Formats: sequence, structure tokens, C-alpha cells
Amino acid sequence: MIEEKIKKYSATFNQVVPFEPGKDKLYPFDFTENNKDLSVEIIADTEKFANYINRALKMSGCRYGIGGYNEHRTLYARSKHFDIVHSVFQDAKEIIEEAEPRRLHLGIDVWGPSGTKVMSPMDGIVHSFAFNNNDSDYGATIILTHNLEGESFHTLYGHLSLNSIKNLFEGKRIRKGEVFTEFGMRFENGNWPPHLHFQLIKDMQGWEGDYPGVCRYSEKEQWLQNCPDPDLILQLNQYI
Repeated sequence: MIEEKIKKYSATFNQVVPFEPGKDKLYPFDFTENNKDLSVEIIADTEKFANYINRALKMSGCRYGIGGYNEHRTLYARSKHFDIVHSVFQDAKEIIEEAEPRRLHLGIDVWGPSGTKVMSPMDGIVHSFAFNNNDSDYGATIILTHNLEGESFHTLYGHLSLNSIKNLFEGKRIRKGEVFTEFGMRFENGNWPPHLHFQLIKDMQGWEGDYPGVCRYSEKEQWLQNCPDPDLILQLNQYI
């Protein structure tokens, strides 16, 4: 299993974001219904949401906020992008039906200032990239392919700067520790407060420049199987 190989090489990985253990601190964000400090109004308004994030980091003296893997996030009600909507025709009339929305988060989010450097944890190549320019989508996105002992897997980086995908090409080599992107601003990252969505993916299943970062709760087992805990590589949760 690739998880076991990742654990085997965990001591060799480079940091994904700059972090000094013993000096820097992490704030654990909770975007489930258990967080009573977040209201529908705050979540729906990017400015208010950004103020919430920044205030929490400042008051706690933390360099970054972190969290989200396997988290059932009520936050995604802020955008129709995560709702499953389709239409059917009945008696010559179009009827809009809504299926179960996507709310279970498959990656880890690292919240911090726009422009924060992002480094490759190991050698890899660019699998694909795109500007997923929908409200509450990834915005600028890069996916890398890595190989450990003959087995390939992928890391996804979402909510990046547009500048990071200029002059990029598929197959480009990215060296371990290389700064290859940075946190994007709202106009380029899907209209979010600045942060990095980091996701581990075994099989891209034909996706290019994009891969679901949230899934239906009822389908979580199959999605989590293909998207193991990103902290296997990120290795930051130990500092919370």
C-alpha cells in the first residue's frame, strides 16, 4: 500500500509550507456544526469569513490555521458549487432536483497570508494544472505526480496564485524542496480567504487539473480510500 511506503520515507520529506517547530504554532479550525462561533452570515460573506480566520490566528499567536481532513463541513453551504443539482422533465415541464450535497472534506487546509511559499515535499513532475474559476472552487490548481519504490501517487495544491501556473507545462520536473507556487488571493483562489488545500490522491481516475476536494458523506469510504490522510506527508498535526 502506498500509505506504508509514504510512512517509510516520512523522515525524508521536505516541508510543504515554511514552519519552525518550537517557534511557530498552529490553530486547529473546526468548520463543522460544532463550531458555534461561525454563523451562516459569516460563512457566506468572504470578508467576514476572512476576518474570522485572521482574528483567530492573531489572538492565538499562530502562524497558520489547519484542519479539515475527513471533516463533515457545514461551511460548504456557502456555495452551490458543492451541491448536486440536475433537471428532469415530467409532463413536458423541467423539474429541478437536488441530490445529496458534497460536504465531506478530503484534504487538509493550511490558512495563512497570501503569498505564503509552497514547496514540493519530494521530487515529482507536473501531472496537470488549471484555473478552476468557479465561486468557492480551487482557483489556480497544480497536481504533482510522485513515485516511491515504483508506485505512483499524486499531491494536489489548490487556491494558488495565478502567477504560479504561468509558463507551467505538464511533465515539468519539480525538485524536492523547490518553491513552485504560493497561496493565492481571493480573485484567483475561488473567492476564499488565503489558504492552501493540500490533498493526497492515489488514482486520478482520468481527472486533469482538478479533482474533487469534497464528497458526499454517504460515499465517504470510497473517496477516503483513494485520498488518504494528507498529514502523512504534511506532518503538521503533531504540532497542534
